[in-house]
Amino acid sequence: MEHKLRFDRAAVMTKSNLPTSISPWRKIINKLMTILVLVAVVLAVIPLIFILVDVFIRGGSAINLTFLTNLPTAPNFPGGGIANALVGSFIMVDLAALISIPIGVGAGVFFSEWSSSKLSTVSGFMNDVLTGFPSMVIGLFVFVIIVTTTKEFSAFAGAVALSFIMIPIIARTTGESLKLVPMTVREASMALGIPRWKTVLSVVISTGKNGLLSGILLAVARATGETAPLLLTAAYSNYMPSGLFQPTGSLTVLIYNYGTSPYASWQAQAWGAALVLILIMLALNLLVRLTIGRKLTETRTVYV
Repeated sequence: MEHKLRFDRAAVMTKSNLPTSISPWRKIINKLMTILVLVAVVLAVIPLIFILVDVFIRGGSAINLTFLTNLPTAPNFPGGGIANALVGSFIMVDLAALISIPIGVGAGVFFSEWSSSKLSTVSGFMNDVLTGFPSMVIGLFVFVIIVTTTKEFSAFAGAVALSFIMIPIIARTTGESLKLVPMTVREASMALGIPRWKTVLSVVISTGKNGLLSGILLAVARATGETAPLLLTAAYSNYMPSGLFQPTGSLTVLIYNYGTSPYASWQAQAWGAALVLILIMLALNLLVRLTIGRKLTETRTVYV
């Protein structure tokens, strides 16, 4: 009797109500959807490939050591470079990072650790709105509050405008990264008598630091490619920056000025500067994807 019961159970477990074969219509639909997805991927990648190829062809011949280390010259004069724009972009993006990282990380911690509060809900919504704000509007705002007050364009005004762009990106990525840290980690820390503020600083942020760094790098990449805010705040200068409160050149504004000029030599240098800017952007994004992004994925896998 027991043997028969085991046999019946095995028969029930092996029996399946699923069809023995997939209908031809389902196979056709599956292949059609696969083809449509592949076509969408190709259409999404083709513009990027065309842009990269075009910029490399037009700008590759302009890049050399002289181009990267010399100051700009008058149109149709040989030896012009973009050293002032490189240094100016570096100064303004770095200063913007110094302003935005503490504020963005602090806001992200608040979004994550006090997500149930009404203030967190309202401020999170406002943060998302600021993320989608036109950069020209941000530049105009900084122009009104800083440039018109100091009566001059400056690297400081440009950095403030870029920081307004970076803060919501850092805040949102920080908040989402810290939410991935299991609640049990926080509870275990506080169960040992560790204060909440120390738990957040020493445990939560330390555990979610990969996503935090990823957001910072993405924000830096976004700020590096901005043009409109700098047109209204930092303007442009052909000279090497010597202070924070004077007009300062940048790669994006140089590309705009040279690319819209009627001179062939400046247009060629604009393509070269565009190639340098693209290489910087690609390097930052690849750094996120290949290092920090991979570690973040592994962290998520461990937590799951």
